[in-house]
Amino acid sequence: MFAAMRSERLEALHLFSDQQTGLEAVVAIHHTGLGQALGGCRYLPYNSLDDAIADAMRLARGMSYKAALAGLEQGGGKAVILRPPHVANRAALFEAFGRCIESLRGGYITAMDSGTSSADMDCIAQQTSHVTSTTEAGDPSPHTALGVLAGIRAAVRARLGQDTLNGVRITVQGLGNVGYALAQLLHAEGAELMVSDLDHGKVRLAEEELGAQPLALEAVYEAPCDIFSPCGLGGAINQRSIGLLRCAAVAGAANNQLVDIDMADQLDARGILYAPDYVINAGGLLHVALTHRGVAHGEIAARVRQIGERLDSVFAQSKAEGRSPAEVADRQAERILYPDTPY
Repeated sequence: MFAAMRSERLEALHLFSDQQTGLEAVVAIHHTGLGQALGGCRYLPYNSLDDAIADAMRLARGMSYKAALAGLEQGGGKAVILRPPHVANRAALFEAFGRCIESLRGGYITAMDSGTSSADMDCIAQQTSHVTSTTEAGDPSPHTALGVLAGIRAAVRARLGQDTLNGVRITVQGLGNVGYALAQLLHAEGAELMVSDLDHGKVRLAEEELGAQPLALEAVYEAPCDIFSPCGLGGAINQRSIGLLRCAAVAGAANNQLVDIDMADQLDARGILYAPDYVINAGGLLHVALTHRGVAHGEIAARVRQIGERLDSVFAQSKAEGRSPAEVADRQAERILYPDTPY
């Protein structure tokens, strides 16, 4: 385990258990050199504790990089709660998790993520102040979507050489809170939408409200488009799907879109521009971090829109140096996080 922590440059790993509620949780803290670790809390079924720990560590690292490139004085962390088959009292389980967060004495601030809601954060908030994304703080999804929109504009500028999204054909994979909000923004900008989701009701809604073309789950990768936008869970770009893609760029909201970092070079070799996920989807982090500090909504939105400018810089440096955008973004983040390390 320590070898895995060293590989990810992880500072701390915490395991929590509460027999009364059935809580089993992992909190990974990657880097606190810039400030308190902050990151969402996932509530998902995992095949094993090892899978949960690996997910938490990988996501915590992404949060550190995301905060660094978003210009936040914030560290990176992540929590995952292993969702049991049956839960007697969900509120009690999240209150128990709140006590776990409180025991870290401010070392980690938690927030909403896949499988959790503002109501869950409200339960956590009964036990600790080190939580955001509560009902009062608001849902970060709209700001995540706004940042992805800015990132898609940057990808379109870099890859298609145009300043508008009018007529740009975009595939949105996953119509959750972020994916659907993004689809609405893209529709308002005149993009032509294709959509896919496990929930057929969401696909029908996008078809009716946004004029989107529905895609079968198995056809989503090979549908010809300008931008492929993965907005579900991670791992969308894998050894099988990468060969099916028929797009000019990949730019979406999902975390850990690449199963392996080598996929970034494979995309580059195929002439597919990749917007590094932790750069383009930083809007949610900006929302939770700045809301927690009491920053006004308008100022947060302005910071979120700067994601496009950051990606402009990444894409320009990538072209100039002949490196993939993912490698460029990693180097930029590491110079901020580890300023004493020679590169």
